[in-house]
Amino acid sequence: MTIAPTPRRPRPVLWALLGVVGFFLLGFLLFLLGFLPFAGRLTHGISPEDLARHPSPTFALVQGIGLLAAFGASTWVVGSKAFHLSLRDLRWRSRLGWLAGIGAGLVLGILPAAAAMTLGVFTGGASWVRDSGSLVDYAGSVSRTLLLLAPAALSEELMFRGLPLVLVARAFGRPAAIVVLSLLFALAHVDNPDVSVRALGNIALAGILLSLAFYSPGGMWTAFGAHLGWNGTLAALGAPVSGLPFQIPLVDYTMGGPSWLTGGSFGPEGGLLSTVAITATIVLAAQWIRKDPT
Repeated sequence: MTIAPTPRRPRPVLWALLGVVGFFLLGFLLFLLGFLPFAGRLTHGISPEDLARHPSPTFALVQGIGLLAAFGASTWVVGSKAFHLSLRDLRWRSRLGWLAGIGAGLVLGILPAAAAMTLGVFTGGASWVRDSGSLVDYAGSVSRTLLLLAPAALSEELMFRGLPLVLVARAFGRPAAIVVLSLLFALAHVDNPDVSVRALGNIALAGILLSLAFYSPGGMWTAFGAHLGWNGTLAALGAPVSGLPFQIPLVDYTMGGPSWLTGGSFGPEGGLLSTVAITATIVLAAQWIRKDPT
């Protein structure tokens, strides 16, 4: 009697790559289907150049929510249904819990952003200057800006940490997965206004920091908090965020120079001072994970 050979299951590496590709294809398809009907209304009369440099708050908010919904659904379809990953596998359920996780992440994001800007004052002639508006205006503007930045930050964590990081780590190990997804995270910003090779390098470093936050005891919540803390601090203190300026009353930040040191028109993310600040925070985050692994 001939025994039929047992069919081979796909190799883990191939299976992981197919999962990541499927995740991105489905996510962008859902985003386009959901976002395109509104895109024309949101961009009417605005040139692509103006939209890239000064996206309206409504456009940015709808885009962020659209990406969050699309890649959240893609995570559920590919991660939960196809790969049978639990909320704990995807690091939504963590030992710290969501509130403490976000709080820890905010610290990881606020510290390097504030440090890079402060170093700019002492080494590059940067400065904070008084702008028009009251403290009430400032508080209201910062609150609205954080609400605007939150969906974008969480959607990017879904896209570049989340399921792709989990799948690639299972196939190649965490270090390789962190490097690969951090490089992809940097490349996603290649069309930002006034971007430079140095800025892309800093964004890749930020991706490593966010990946370490993802693998911390706070999981996805800490990665989200760190992302929001970094972007929110730059905006709240009057600096551009990845080349995009935010109009915050009461305070403005002049970048000083040279641009390779302070970041120039791209904002602090484009300068060597951010390289130092992010690298130092990566070391601290790595020590935290080493002492309290999950």
